Amino acid sequence: MTQNTAPAQPPDDLPPSEGDRGARFDPHGPAAVLTEAEARDVADEAQAVVEEIATVVEGKDEVARIAVLVLLAGGHLLIEDIPGVGKTMLAKSLAASLGAERHRIQFTPDLLPGDVTGASVFNQASGQFEFRRGAVFTQILLADEINRASPKTQSALLEAMEERQVSVDGETYALAEPFMVVATANPVEMEGTYRLPEAQRDRFLAQTTMGYPIASAEARMLAAQSGPVRAGDRDVLDAVARRTTPERIAEHVRAVRTVHASPVILDYVVRLAEATRSHPHVTLGASPRAAVHLVRAAKAGAALDARTFVTPQDIADVIMPVWRHRMHLTPQALSRGVGAGDLLDQVLAGTSQT
Repeated sequence: MTQNTAPAQPPDDLPPSEGDRGARFDPHGPAAVLTEAEARDVADEAQAVVEEIATVVEGKDEVARIAVLVLLAGGHLLIEDIPGVGKTMLAKSLAASLGAERHRIQFTPDLLPGDVTGASVFNQASGQFEFRRGAVFTQILLADEINRASPKTQSALLEAMEERQVSVDGETYALAEPFMVVATANPVEMEGTYRLPEAQRDRFLAQTTMGYPIASAEARMLAAQSGPVRAGDRDVLDAVARRTTPERIAEHVRAVRTVHASPVILDYVVRLAEATRSHPHVTLGASPRAAVHLVRAAKAGAALDARTFVTPQDIADVIMPVWRHRMHLTPQALSRGVGAGDLLDQVLAGTSQT
């Protein structure tokens, strides 16, 4: 994501400011609009979290920012990269900096859906079945190497990711707020991996990669993670300071939804989606869910910049991580070395913002 180089101007149809309301944000009000003070509050706390993650995941501030953006947008993050580049460390440090409850599931071929969602177990003492909650009942769920489990087990996350609930044996159980899945995946060409189904990939708001750190950042990482730890700490993650609370984040997630996206912005997103669906090099373009995710991510990006409205540049800044993993290209395009990023560059260049 790139930063705006010039101050953005609010759209002409921006609702009139309500001033600094001072009171707690009420998303159910008749004309809920994020104020500038609330936007600054969201931006300051988000930046503090990004900086805290950067103390552990060296040289990856942009990836940390994407993770926080996805959290504020109420979505889930897919991190695809080779082993050993810090995918798991990013997820753990994010949860630690929020002070959030976190669970980790190591996805393996023999993992069962009930290990993820929970299952009803017969209690001999009471003579009744009791529901025992699975690892999904948490606030930050690290789904480690998600593409090593079978598609049946992967699908156990679908309802939780989309509806924030789990249904088992006819009963529905609500999940905590905030709830975010951070899934890591090894490249599909690696042995023992399954390709994620399209229904699964489409539920991730954004996808990113870690990449190798630059030399100076890698040297700092080596010093930090191979050196001594403080008395009482087990590893470097224990030194991560809590910069906010899950309750505050849940409020910020609701507040970000009220960042103003004008009809012009919404029409621009629709035209971008249509351009991907009709592109000659695409067999599967952006879905309506992808369009919703793009708007939510743009709103979160605006809030991270302490703005109360979305600009076309916000859309352009987040379209790559939000749509790149959803594009399916034709065999002819792939044979010519065309990538999803190249296609989205063409769509952006060929679609008018107004």
